[in-house]
Amino acid sequence: MGRMRQSKLFTKTRKEAPKDEVSKNAQLLIRAGYVHKEMAGVYDYLPLGLMVIDKIRNIIREEMNAIGCQEVSLSALQDPELWKKSGRWADDFIDVWFKTKLKSEAELGLGVSHEEPMVRMVGQYINSYRDLPLYVYQFQTKFRNELRAKSGIMRGREFLMKDMYSFCRSEAELDVFYDKAAEAYKKIYHRVGIGDKTYFTFASGGMFSKFSHEFQTVCDAGEDYIYIDDEKGIAVNDEVMQDEILESLGVKRENLRKEKSIEVGNIFKYGTRYTKELEVRFKDEEGNEHDGVNGAYGIGLGRVMGTVVELFADDKGIVWPESIAPFKVHLIELLGKDNFDAVKAKSLEFYDKFEKAGISVLYDDRDLRAGEKFGDADLMGLPWRVTVSDRTLASGLYELKNRKTGEVKMVNEADLFKM
Repeated sequence: MGRMRQSKLFTKTRKEAPKDEVSKNAQLLIRAGYVHKEMAGVYDYLPLGLMVIDKIRNIIREEMNAIGCQEVSLSALQDPELWKKSGRWADDFIDVWFKTKLKSEAELGLGVSHEEPMVRMVGQYINSYRDLPLYVYQFQTKFRNELRAKSGIMRGREFLMKDMYSFCRSEAELDVFYDKAAEAYKKIYHRVGIGDKTYFTFASGGMFSKFSHEFQTVCDAGEDYIYIDDEKGIAVNDEVMQDEILESLGVKRENLRKEKSIEVGNIFKYGTRYTKELEVRFKDEEGNEHDGVNGAYGIGLGRVMGTVVELFADDKGIVWPESIAPFKVHLIELLGKDNFDAVKAKSLEFYDKFEKAGISVLYDDRDLRAGEKFGDADLMGLPWRVTVSDRTLASGLYELKNRKTGEVKMVNEADLFKM
């Protein structure tokens, strides 16, 4: 959406967040009218919040498509028989399942992840080595029955995730794509504004591999601890801080600094873990059968959005990077007793000109006092605030405020549309 009148936005800002909301990201997003809390760990995205999510989604989509991935959309409903084949239907293996029953009494699950259905689906189309490599991804709602959900939209019981899966002919082929996917992730985090604080992090690979890799963003609101090597630009999760692992990475303990962090993504080599169990095989040039080799790559969109809020918010409200802000400009109209019609006309003129210049704009045309409008603008966090008033109209210079730095300057009309 290129422009919108704030008077037409059905949501309103709030002075106080719900008393039971403890996380900064959810408190601010609720107060600013970006999300609505249904219950603990469950949030609705309102018009402005959905715009932010859509911008994050589009950035991820562009980077996934750029490395040759194809987008699909699988059902959130999960077949228990499929998950029993991998051993992951049991509650003692995955303890966050939401399980229910059909009217026929048959069991059903709500997707905690999509390795099993994605491997089964892709397996229907793989016969020959010529069908590989193949990379597929989706944006799909996940459901996890978390014991605690006190991190706002960063850890919910229902959340939107980008999960991508690679299918290769060999470990070597997987390694090449895995590195390519890691670089794509780095581009994503830089584009959404958190790249400088996000580290490629070595973490436990569990039973599947020596390591998995996480993307951890340094933030006081994080639930993890990482140890950062600034010279190498990598980090090690606290859970694998062992001397033999540090040695294998060429990292010295004395060169590391400890930080709290938020996991904003992960990539994982599964090898033949799922393809073997679900019998996804291909024939090589000589007709011999082999199990496919696969990896998984996840990003939680709400977690990225919440991390941005946690990182950049100040005592006045949210501060959005331009790349994911719902609008670039917040146009504030201050209608005084004098020159009422002239101020209104100039505001409408600017509203049109911003759109023609390709600059998205939220036009605050509400009948409120200046202090209320400025307070809401700071809370909502759009990158630039432009004010039209009696004073600016008389001088021919218009107030331009940078939300990130707080810098205010007076600029001429022509320069407003060159941002």
